[in-house]
Formats: sequence, structure tokens, C-alpha cells
Amino acid sequence: MFAQIKEDLDVIMLRDPAAKSRLEAALCYPGLHAIWLHRIAHYFYEKNWVVFPRMINTFSRFLTGIDIHPGAKLGPGLFIDHGMGLVIGETAELGSNVTLYQGVTLGGTGKEQGKRHPTIGNNVVVSSGAKVLGSFKVGDNSKIGSGSVVLKEVPPNSVVVGIPGRIVTRDGVRVPNPNDKESMIDLNHDVLPDPVADYEEKLAKHMEEINGRLKELENLIYDTKSLKDEYNEYY
Repeated sequence: MFAQIKEDLDVIMLRDPAAKSRLEAALCYPGLHAIWLHRIAHYFYEKNWVVFPRMINTFSRFLTGIDIHPGAKLGPGLFIDHGMGLVIGETAELGSNVTLYQGVTLGGTGKEQGKRHPTIGNNVVVSSGAKVLGSFKVGDNSKIGSGSVVLKEVPPNSVVVGIPGRIVTRDGVRVPNPNDKESMIDLNHDVLPDPVADYEEKLAKHMEEINGRLKELENLIYDTKSLKDEYNEYY
């Protein structure tokens, strides 16, 4: 338990420059208090208790302004910054090192049964006021922009903005919007291919392969000559 508490405090010290000490973080960070209370509620929820976990959840919401259903699964390294108005639904699942800001909702889209809330991958950042609604996955290392409404799956290493949420970059490459002529135009004229440099690189690689093959042939000739000399000397 103490190792887990230390890890929680380390997360705050690492990601929030406003945190001056672990004592301040332990006493004054509502996101941390909400996580601690959720772990207690989730423990009893897993034991098939109903009312008591929801009472803990209600107390946590009153104390912190953060509403995390006892059934939600939170991964290690979660950081909730400020957190006021944040909601995490019952079947939501969060991976490792997720960062959530105030006003975020990880919710459902209707009254369907079973898995109805999103699965958040590792190292994901969900910015202030973003809504992620539905039983899909947000891929690892992705970022959801402030105020975005995400209604479908997000591939890993993506940046999503807008209503409804649209992927604007993936794997560090800009994704143009076919409905926006401006976004279809790439003005990064300083980032251009260099065919001469590419040819020189291929030529250098080819020369290395030729030199390696010549060395193999030289060794083979030397070995053949040595074998012939030994044969002549013997006979």
C-alpha cells in the first residue's frame, strides 16, 4: 500500500510543476483523493457489494467534484489534474500513465448493457472538457484536444480535435481533412525530398556490398591457393 501511495505522489511531482512537495500533494490534490477513494470502492465492488461502494463514490464526488464509478478500472500512473467535473463511467478502463484534466467525461452513448464506456490506452492525455463517449478504444500515446467530442476509435499515436473528434495527426504526420481545402495544402516547403542524397546513400550501400563480396572472394582464393600449396608439398 505504501509503495502504491509513493508511486501516486511521484506521478504528481513528475507531471505537475505547481506541486512543491509530496506533503502538499497528499493533502491538497483532489484528483489523488478521488483515486484513493475509488480504490476502496472498487475493492468492495469487485466483492459484489452494491450500496457501500456507491456511498464511497458519492462521498468522493462531494469531497472532490470528481465522479468515478466504483466499477471503472484505473491503471497505474493515473494523474487527474484539478479534476472538477470529471466523470468516469462504470465499464471504462484506463491503461498506464493516463492524464485527465478537469471536465473530462469517459461515458456511454445510451442504455445498452455490457461494455459501454471507452478503453483508454497507455500514455494517453485527455484535455479539459473533452468527451469520449462509447465502447471503443483510444490508442496508446494519443492526445484528445480540449472540448473535443470523440465518438469512434482512435488509432495509436494520434491527435484528435473538434466536434465530432477528427484525427489531425498520426505518427507525427498531418492528416488532411477532405472537407477543408486549406488543410489539404502542405506549406512546409522546407521539408522536401532530396533525390541526389537518396541516390548517394544507395550508391554507398551498394559499394559496401561489393567490397564485402570482393573480400569474401579474396579469402576464398587465398584458401584455395594455400590448399594447393599444401597438396604440392605433400606429393
